Amino acid sequence: MSKVIHVLVVLSMFLIVAFATLWGILALWFKTPGPEAVHWIAPVAFGLFGLGGLLAVLGQVHRRWGILFVALLVAVIGWWNTLTPPSEGDWAPDVARQATGRIDGDILTLENMRAFERRSADDFTEHWVTRSYDLSKLQSMDLFLSYWGGPAMAHFMLSFGFEGGEYLAWSIEVRRKADDRFSPLADFFKAHPISVIASEERDVVGLRSNIEKSDVRMFRLNTDPVGRRKMIEAYVEAANWVSQKPHWFNSVFTNCSRTAILLARNAGDDLPLDWRVIVNGYMPEYLYDLGVLDTGVPLDELIRLSSISEHARQEGLTDAYSEAIRRGVPKP
Repeated sequence: MSKVIHVLVVLSMFLIVAFATLWGILALWFKTPGPEAVHWIAPVAFGLFGLGGLLAVLGQVHRRWGILFVALLVAVIGWWNTLTPPSEGDWAPDVARQATGRIDGDILTLENMRAFERRSADDFTEHWVTRSYDLSKLQSMDLFLSYWGGPAMAHFMLSFGFEGGEYLAWSIEVRRKADDRFSPLADFFKAHPISVIASEERDVVGLRSNIEKSDVRMFRLNTDPVGRRKMIEAYVEAANWVSQKPHWFNSVFTNCSRTAILLARNAGDDLPLDWRVIVNGYMPEYLYDLGVLDTGVPLDELIRLSSISEHARQEGLTDAYSEAIRRGVPKP
């Protein structure tokens, strides 16, 4: 029995050191400042010390290598915790500004709300507007998922509907610089700050459905007036907070859906932990199990009816976009 325990301990330590080595290599690769030579030398050197730590765990070299690796790991973690997200930069046009809002009684006023006129991925007219909404006329809350990584991964957006057919969409996005490319791996290692976008549906959702030609799905949420209001207030608070104190985007822990779930919990919703929050392409199954979606319709049928891309492209990015994409989508 003692031999089995010893093997399990060694195996556990080996896996911990291996994970720490991989994390340190990638952290140094993505964030080491200075000349190109340092950019290469730092992760390679850390990897060599990590190899020494692994061999020390297996008893192949003196344990001082393990001690040296732990000391170096502590130093890297200390440096990592000093990194702060930038508040200024040459941002991409669609995240150039950060929305902020204020609520006076029932009136929500948003500044730097995005309302771009889009003709193609590279051809658009920028509009950053100030708009007001009467929260006493808040009627609905809808979820949009724009799939980009097969059935498993999607971009998560929430939209709030008001009397008169007006909609306010929110999207948690990466605030990339103008010359940066999309990289979930880099965004796991403090590559970019987070951006809270308030927008028209035909901008933030239409970009995915009509311009990028993504598979976009909409799910009408079963919510009450108090819950809807608390949720929109949580988004406003988050937007103001990010505007004052930038926060890192993280592909797993502070991504678009995980952040929305955290906001919902702050708003008072008791949402349980679930792997489908991270692998968010399966978010509909998660919400269906919780009764947040229309459980009067079988899940497979609800998912089939949730596709809005065809209606969106037939209508185009017109004033009737929001009305068109809701045709045939079940409402609780």
